[in-house]
This record gives sequence, structure tokens and C-alpha cells, in this order.
Amino acid sequence: MSKLKKNDKVKVISGNNKGKEGKILKIYRDKDRVIVEGVNIIKRHTRPNQKNPQGGISQKEAPVHISNVMLIDPKAGEPSRLGMQIIEDESGKKKRMRYGKKSGEIIIS
Repeated sequence: MSKLKKNDKVKVISGNNKGKEGKILKIYRDKDRVIVEGVNIIKRHTRPNQKNPQGGISQKEAPVHISNVMLIDPKAGEPSRLGMQIIEDESGKKKRMRYGKKSGEIIIS
């Protein structure tokens, strides 16, 4: 079970795209994969069709395994592991919140 969410800023920590940063566009929880903006770009050769009468080569992001990306801590600006904290708000309700283990700051997304 991953603690990452859509629109989180992550850094790729292993693989061909190591060191690249981007925003999570989509998460496939059943396959443990994420699509990160500008990372793992593939080229697809397409024939001319109704949608694209010209045809040609299109580029898009391919999924990366979720274990190969790490959340960037907003305060530290570096990749950090995530933890969960139970916090009580003013009304007395308890909420589970994510926090960056590097800075200890709660991540609001």
C-alpha cells in the first residue's frame, strides 16, 4: 500500500530516468505503478486515421513502478520517506495525516 497521491511531486530514484522529477498524473494501485509527468517518455508510431489524418510519431509517458519514485518533502526540498500521524482537530475528530520523515512536517495535498 503506497502513501503517494495524485499531484504529489516525486523524484525517480532508480532506473533509466534516475534523478528526474515530476508530478504524479495517474496511479495504478492494482499494478503498483505511477505515471509521472515528463518521465519515462515512449514514442509510438501511428498510422493515419480519422483522429490523426497525418499519422506520425507521438510521445507519451509510460508507467514507472511505484518503488522507483520517492516523494519530495516540501520543506526540505529533497526526497523523503512518508509516515502517518493521527492528529486531533478543533472539533475533536481524529484524522490520519501524511508527514515527511526528513523534516517532520505534515504534507497537505
